[in-house]
Amino acid sequence: MWHSSDEAVVAGMAAGDPEAALVLVRRYQHRVHGLALGILRDRGRAEDVAQEAFLRAWRHASAFDARRGSVATWLLTITRNLSIDSIRVERARPADASDVLDLALVDPRPGPAERATVTDEVRRVSEALALLPVAQRRAVLLASLQGHTAKEIAELEGIPLGTAKTRIRTALLRLRDELTLDRGANR
Repeated sequence: MWHSSDEAVVAGMAAGDPEAALVLVRRYQHRVHGLALGILRDRGRAEDVAQEAFLRAWRHASAFDARRGSVATWLLTITRNLSIDSIRVERARPADASDVLDLALVDPRPGPAERATVTDEVRRVSEALALLPVAQRRAVLLASLQGHTAKEIAELEGIPLGTAKTRIRTALLRLRDELTLDRGANR
């Protein structure tokens, strides 16, 4: 597989071969990341876009048509489009939603009334939320505090529906694990 043509590698991905995906990533990781970084000018966002580009290539490998262009053109077009989408989402967002949602969850300065009403459970949940990556924390807070559906979160964040669902699910599983682990330690 390592010496196969790009088209054969994509065909292997379409057949579900994980080695083919690894080959494609190794061949194009620097070009994909470089393009995303050149457009976004932010390493973290460029890494996210590059990862999403390879995931889309994996999911849509069966749709690749060599008559319409090379694998490089196809993959870099995916990357370019995702980068532009990322910029559009950032421009549309006046403030980082996680900052606002974090403030709404718990005021870091406890006052007399708060000390009387805020329970240990709320503090534990707040601490567990703080351990989550920003994207997962934002997704779970949008779903739980603001009642957004996964589809609405995908639209707000400018991400695929599957990514929104995965972020919510992964965040909830991590919270469960953290809170279960913490509860076991306190007993």
